[in-house]
Amino acid sequence: MKHFLNLAAFLLLTYVNLSAQPTAAAQSLFEKLSPIENAPVTLTTDFTALKQDKKMIDYQDGLLSGSDGKTYHIGVRPRGKFRRRIAEIPPLKLKIKKKLLAEAGLVDSLNEIKLVLPTTMDDKGNDLVIREYLVYRMYELVSPYAVRARLVNLTMINTNPDSKNPRTFLAKAILLEHEEETAARLGGKMIEDHFGMTMDSLHREQAALTAVFQYMIGNTDWNIAEHRNLRFLRLPTGDLVPIPFDFDFCGFVNAPYATPKSETGLRNVQERYLMADALPAEVVKSAARKIQQQQEAFRRLCRSGLLPEKSSRSAESYLDSYFKEANLSDVGE
Repeated sequence: MKHFLNLAAFLLLTYVNLSAQPTAAAQSLFEKLSPIENAPVTLTTDFTALKQDKKMIDYQDGLLSGSDGKTYHIGVRPRGKFRRRIAEIPPLKLKIKKKLLAEAGLVDSLNEIKLVLPTTMDDKGNDLVIREYLVYRMYELVSPYAVRARLVNLTMINTNPDSKNPRTFLAKAILLEHEEETAARLGGKMIEDHFGMTMDSLHREQAALTAVFQYMIGNTDWNIAEHRNLRFLRLPTGDLVPIPFDFDFCGFVNAPYATPKSETGLRNVQERYLMADALPAEVVKSAARKIQQQQEAFRRLCRSGLLPEKSSRSAESYLDSYFKEANLSDVGE
């Protein structure tokens, strides 16, 4: 009897210990589709309709599959502003029913993904997409408050039977996590209706990191007061953190259509202009030092083999021009 009680107690203790172990967190669809860099993703939909009606509001039917071969029924529609107008195929928003995510064992509350496509379906378009992807990855190294981006090898299958275009397109593309996923991952809440903010209303260190990073990559296509190419995350502490995105107008990418903000007086996007008004000089310099610490990691990204050799060298050279010549010593409050 004593042995039986001891065995029962052991089994009960074992059960309690096992049940107390944390279970693996469920993946989001974004994470499922991009387990590695250059993961294969296939999107099947009516691309002819997307090209002909770039202002489309309603979602059209599509199929999405990843490297594991599992296929998801999704909705697809164009998104964005400038690139929506000029791109052969506009940037896309993908949406899946939460019920389907739950059935697949994925986080059912995170059911939207953004997809950045090349503006032109050629090698140049792919090169620009990869450069923009590298900017996202560089900012992830600088700050935890970043939009996650993952490069994928995208196969696009056009279901339109009357299309004169090729049925299948192959391109580099960027999967971007939706802002709701960014907020959930970082434990905050996105603020979308608080226009007119100024730099000094934000978390100072993160605002300075944003400003200096944008200076490094040669980007003036952002604005705090207008929420231009920035998300704002309210943390449980009350701090408001800026999260930059959409970098195709920066000098590092150097897209042929990109122009600097007119009021900066810059001649082209590869020139730099520091937008750090109202930030104390020491906070800006501290941000610059933090970015300086990542310069070798940035160079490794440029040399990672994602870009052709010539493009890789020019990307690294552009960063070097910042690290060798940037002078923030005259920045004041």
